[in-house]
Amino acid sequence: MSPTSASGANCSASFDGCAEDHLGCNGYLAYMGDSSQSWASTPAVRASMRANRSRDTRPELLLRRELHAKGYRYRVASRPLPDLRRTADLVFSRAKVAVFVDGCFWHGCPIHHRLAKRNREYWEQKVQRNRRRDSEVDARLAEAGWLSVRIWEHEDVASAALRVSQAVDSRRRAVRSTSPQN
Repeated sequence: MSPTSASGANCSASFDGCAEDHLGCNGYLAYMGDSSQSWASTPAVRASMRANRSRDTRPELLLRRELHAKGYRYRVASRPLPDLRRTADLVFSRAKVAVFVDGCFWHGCPIHHRLAKRNREYWEQKVQRNRRRDSEVDARLAEAGWLSVRIWEHEDVASAALRVSQAVDSRRRAVRSTSPQN
């Protein structure tokens, strides 16, 4: 659907090529911000960063496929706790296991993380904030009786799936042994 001007005329120009003053094109630019005033060092970097996905990444899909093939069922991109403003990549509700597939760049992998060459200070602070948030989320989940499993994106899928399945099975056994028998 193309944007419309205040007069109701359709705007066939691209968003950044429209000279009309209406909410369609100019409103979009005002909302999105001018790319020349972006936090990114170049328009190419901005495009690359905007293309990064928050869910359904390749490592996450591979892990989900492996676990599903082993018969495990889980929620995807779900909040483990209703009042926690973070989503886990996989959630095993009954076993109280939350799985996070962390990207090496975004979460500062000790093996693969390399500091950015441009905007170095910004990215150092960003990764530190992510690490701090990850620790806080893990602590909040632990307080609520949950187990956080963190998987690096570079980890072997089979070994990551094994770690997750062992954690889920262990928690399921613990829940069964403490529940009253009829």
